[in-house]
Amino acid sequence: MKAILEKLFNHEVLTRGEAKELLINISQEKYKDSQIAALLTVYRMRDITVDEIVGYREALMQSQNPLDFSAFKPIDIVGTGGDGKNTFNISTCSCFVVAGAGYKVAKHGNYGATSVSGASNVIELHGVKFTSDHSQLTRSIEECGMAYMHAPFFTPAMMAVGPVRKSLQFKTIFNLLGPLVNPCRPQNQLLGTADLTQMRLYTNVYQTLDINYGVVNSLDGYDEISLTGDFKVATNSTEKIYTPESYNFKRVQMNEIFGGQTAEEAKTIFDNVLMDKATEAQKNVVIANAGFAIHIINQQKSVEDCMAEARESIDSGRALATLKKFVELNS
Repeated sequence: MKAILEKLFNHEVLTRGEAKELLINISQEKYKDSQIAALLTVYRMRDITVDEIVGYREALMQSQNPLDFSAFKPIDIVGTGGDGKNTFNISTCSCFVVAGAGYKVAKHGNYGATSVSGASNVIELHGVKFTSDHSQLTRSIEECGMAYMHAPFFTPAMMAVGPVRKSLQFKTIFNLLGPLVNPCRPQNQLLGTADLTQMRLYTNVYQTLDINYGVVNSLDGYDEISLTGDFKVATNSTEKIYTPESYNFKRVQMNEIFGGQTAEEAKTIFDNVLMDKATEAQKNVVIANAGFAIHIINQQKSVEDCMAEARESIDSGRALATLKKFVELNS
């Protein structure tokens, strides 16, 4: 690790092989927390390269406990996190809306490192018990359209660096890697990034993978479609900037999608959206993200029609019914 750190401190980059070996060693707990913290700090001060992130990804995938959900052709909806906005769990809420609309969702997530409520926080607050049991997860996606994979159960390196990430309190390369290492290798993915540099990085990485992807960034710094301003979406075939008004949404203020001071407050907003008791801003931001996710799955459909499917999932109660069935199956 000393040689690697010296190389990075000298503004050099790692080869794909060096990055892969380094992360394998981290997963095997060969380094001190202080060394890992130093490594993560380097990437806070400079951008990661495509070769580095692909090497780190290969290491994580090699050590994984994989799942085969290929028959379901699922989608994962996820943000990189670390945008500092502390929104409620928009991506996770969107997963239940998409599943309620009749699609299969395989969500991969973790506890929040820089916000009060990550995906695992809000899922766990509903009484769900995380598992790596393949049969239980398969039953969940079969019967309610939604399976949730708590990252540390499938990717040992995530668990190894968990305490260090939490203590640092800033976004790290693991925020970037998390969306790339879903253990079921979903065929479809909608990914939110915190800035345009990240968007370019991911589109370059996704072009090496055989999946349908959408990468989104709100130009004011949200790692999701926030409706607080213009946003950019890049897919396998297009790259375009949209406005909230493009889809007849009103622009929202930051405070309208704030997640609160505690995970319990974020859960309340999450539940209110699915119960159709949320504010217009909270509901619309979930519809926007869920609508684009459906469009990634069915690119022959217009985004407008996909947004309508997402809205109907909430209005009809199917999104809420999906959550209730998911909790029943996984508690």
